[in-house]
Amino acid sequence: MLIFPAIDLKDGKVVRLYKGNFETVHQVADDPVETARTFRAAGARYLHMVDLDGARGGVRKNNAIVKAVAEVGLNIELGGGIRSMADLEAVFESGIWRAVIGSAAVSDPDFVREAVVKYGPERVAVGIDARDGLVRTAGWEENAGLDYIPFARQMETIGVKYLIFTDIETDGTLSGPAFERLEALQKAVSCSITASGGVSSNEDLRRLRDRGLYAAVVGKAWYAGAVDLALAVQEGGPQ
Repeated sequence: MLIFPAIDLKDGKVVRLYKGNFETVHQVADDPVETARTFRAAGARYLHMVDLDGARGGVRKNNAIVKAVAEVGLNIELGGGIRSMADLEAVFESGIWRAVIGSAAVSDPDFVREAVVKYGPERVAVGIDARDGLVRTAGWEENAGLDYIPFARQMETIGVKYLIFTDIETDGTLSGPAFERLEALQKAVSCSITASGGVSSNEDLRRLRDRGLYAAVVGKAWYAGAVDLALAVQEGGPQ
């Protein structure tokens, strides 16, 4: 299982949220580039990065920082504010390995289809952010009125191979991943699934690995000192 330590960017700072609530935003690291270097030194080869300004407002504002972090040499998946083919081109030109399409996958599935055809399924993932099983958009603030399972099936039908499932109720809580919802998703589609939200320990990561998840995102648990990243990478297997 691949391990993706996380960097969430807002106003150029490394921050975390609690259950996706922007009113809870707080800075957790001084320098995103140095944070990425710390991840690499621990053995990580992948990085999950979110432009929260882009996710909420639809316009990416942290491009210079994203490019600087990409120069560290990690395989970076980036989400937040990717709404068009022009956005995708700009993201890939910044050195990003995989783009994560979230809100636009709900509002414009044809964009996702076009992206997969042009860049290939390895370079495009869809982020499914859900609260109580219902998909949320616009930085998790709007209810799309879609159940996450049928939506995942729709994405699979149009060629998506990689899904990143974030359970908003567990995100930033250190309460453990949403194992039941992840299991339901695994049964519903054949896509490679990344678990995001709720990881609280290395034991959580072992459970995700043993359930056959493709990858797991480690955010607040690392910043809080609750996860040994080097151990997680080692136990995850070949990265």
